[in-house]
Amino acid sequence: MTGRSGASPFAFVDGALDRADHLRDDPAALAAAWPAACVIALDENGQALADEQLNLRVLSGDALPGGPQGHTFLGLREGCAWFFAEARNAGIDAPARLDLRRAAAQWPAWQATLFAQARALQHWHCQHRFCAACGGALRYLRAGWLGRCDACDSEHYPRTDQAIIVAITDGQRLLLGRQAGWPARRWSVVAGFVEPGETLEQTVAREVMEETGVRVHAHTARYIASQPWPFPGSLMLGFIATAEADEPAASEELEDARWFSADDVRAGLARDWRQADGDGDGIVLSAPISIARHVIGVWLDEHDAAHASK
Repeated sequence: MTGRSGASPFAFVDGALDRADHLRDDPAALAAAWPAACVIALDENGQALADEQLNLRVLSGDALPGGPQGHTFLGLREGCAWFFAEARNAGIDAPARLDLRRAAAQWPAWQATLFAQARALQHWHCQHRFCAACGGALRYLRAGWLGRCDACDSEHYPRTDQAIIVAITDGQRLLLGRQAGWPARRWSVVAGFVEPGETLEQTVAREVMEETGVRVHAHTARYIASQPWPFPGSLMLGFIATAEADEPAASEELEDARWFSADDVRAGLARDWRQADGDGDGIVLSAPISIARHVIGVWLDEHDAAHASK
């Protein structure tokens, strides 16, 4: 269930840029790199500009007026500097546009990771135009990575919201839930945001109790992996944990929650995740781009290995 050897089994991880933090404070170096730089442009809806075949449209710095000022430096890849530009502000257009989920499913992994980074920064810029301390307008420095308020001199940095996503087991079965707005057969594991003053293990226990009524043994929560989740700006922290075999109940978050056997989960992973709205019996699980599918697969692998040894 771990995907290709040496590659992440989910999106937005492989091919991350060298973020080259030292260059953010070096406008002369960025200006020198700009003519040969590569630029990804996003529209006001967060979609990437693409060509007729829906491939990423890579723009060249020397084709854009004004130099790197007003654009965000993302980092370096194979010696080339990459920037993010707002298509509208730069007067850029393209034959097609692609959203992040579709790009993750069909672009090379490094391009989807690049897109995810650019989208998260775009969202931060859009949501943080004014100072939270005094209401003054922010001016972006450090190549787009620092917002400074000229009125009170406060500094603002990109924010990432931490969230847990957890495969809960009673030792034999897996706890899954579904939201009301999901396709009819789609189920997934429980997820939720970390609250102030809370450990990750405490978040696991609280979120599962709030959403399903199942009591988790917080000390059993075991970290598996993490995934940047730019919808719009989260970091998903994947866990497996053990719980009591309580009867799950629906909640404000979930319209239904149930225990599923290993055979149910195995069949759900085997079904086409794109057919969750189609006719048929049985559950359909999360898309391959998501860490949700990965933690489900890790649980199933461990379950099968434990039973094979008996």
